[in-house]
Amino acid sequence: MPKKKKTKKVKKTKKTKSQVKVKSTTKIIDKKASVPGQDEKPEIKKVKKQPTEKRIYNLKDFVVYPKHGVGKITAIEKAKIGEIDIQFYKIFVEKEKLTLTVPINQQSKLRPIASVNQINKCISILKTKPKIKRTMWSRRAQEYDQKINSGKIYELAEVVKDLNKNSDIIADQSYSERQLFEKAYERLKSEFEAVLKTSPEDVQKKMDKALGRTNISESAE
Repeated sequence: MPKKKKTKKVKKTKKTKSQVKVKSTTKIIDKKASVPGQDEKPEIKKVKKQPTEKRIYNLKDFVVYPKHGVGKITAIEKAKIGEIDIQFYKIFVEKEKLTLTVPINQQSKLRPIASVNQINKCISILKTKPKIKRTMWSRRAQEYDQKINSGKIYELAEVVKDLNKNSDIIADQSYSERQLFEKAYERLKSEFEAVLKTSPEDVQKKMDKALGRTNISESAE
């Protein structure tokens, strides 16, 4: 009898999911590679633009620049610096006889003038009692100056209220106190004028009445 040949059983190995994924991805890559001109990427030229902010002011608008107070936009102009076109505002500050140039993309330094409600709130602040801190004058003067240059109308009103002496006698105030008071007073007064659209004399009477300085304004007349 002839001997039967033994057949070897070959075990079929199951392909794992990861192996299947690898093969499928390699096929996709190969297909992409076969597309002519795939490696040649088009050049993207970036257009340089001046970044802008949401707030847009118009010609003849009143704005507040913190370090100089209320100003009026007299022009909106363009200039080219390098490859970038820049727009900027020309702002005239009447009290200081100063013209400022402020790029539109830096208008975070500006703020619109206060509303009538904010002006009424300022009058309420002026009517309250002054807060006198028992610290050295040099430190208080620095704090007052920071508040004046903050551009915040309520802080400005607080400085006017705190430095108000209800008196026109120069001896009652030091020179530096009087300077800071007058600076804050004029800044606040100019914003009152722009918002209320009344004469400087009427605004002064309104502020002096709130500060209890009515007798001073009457004697000045």
